[in-house]
Amino acid sequence: MELRPCGRRSNHQRVAVCPASGKWRSTVRSSANTTSRSRLPLVIAAAVVAAGCASHKVEIAQESISTQAPFSRTFQGSGDSVCWGVKRALLSQGYMLDRPNESEVMTGTRDFQPDPKLNISYHLQATCADNRDGSSIVFLTAQREDSRLQKMKQTTSVGVGPATLTMPSGSAQVLGTVRRETVKDPAFYDRFFSLVQSYVNQEQERAARERRPHDERHAEVRNDDAQSRNDR
Repeated sequence: MELRPCGRRSNHQRVAVCPASGKWRSTVRSSANTTSRSRLPLVIAAAVVAAGCASHKVEIAQESISTQAPFSRTFQGSGDSVCWGVKRALLSQGYMLDRPNESEVMTGTRDFQPDPKLNISYHLQATCADNRDGSSIVFLTAQREDSRLQKMKQTTSVGVGPATLTMPSGSAQVLGTVRRETVKDPAFYDRFFSLVQSYVNQEQERAARERRPHDERHAEVRNDDAQSRNDR
């Protein structure tokens, strides 16, 4: 860079050395432009990340309420027979019912352990209601909870009052929840509702078999009455 004295000086004055003004200003402007251009990608990246977060929030809000939700199914049959089918479906798949005496609202839990340090729990809640038109509706919600074995430090406190001293005393293995969400897979609910339908069909067939002898007896009585009137 070219340097030159700034102004005149006397014998006892210090000399101030200044860069050539035109070239120095050009260098400063070039450096400022370079800095602005280097910051531009960072600004764009930040804007993209912010837009992505906002879009993700909108998707979650839209999924929370949907007309295409797979959580309900209508069955032909009375509330008693359909609710009994729901209970049999839960028990047949190994779900432990929290309130086994409840008939309209049933909750069940089943655990899986695919890995020695991982436990997966499925919590199901089923609600059935009679539509009073020969059909019943079943609502089902399933929640998956993943728990992983984690190491937790333990401490021991020694002393009294302000003179208490806390010291590490080892560690323990505990299960900590690492994931919890509502199951949204339509195939999961289709399998459960298909199982319920099979038990509802079995119940309807059983009821039909019980009605058949009764109907046959009534038919025989009517035939006997008709025969007696003809004999007269």
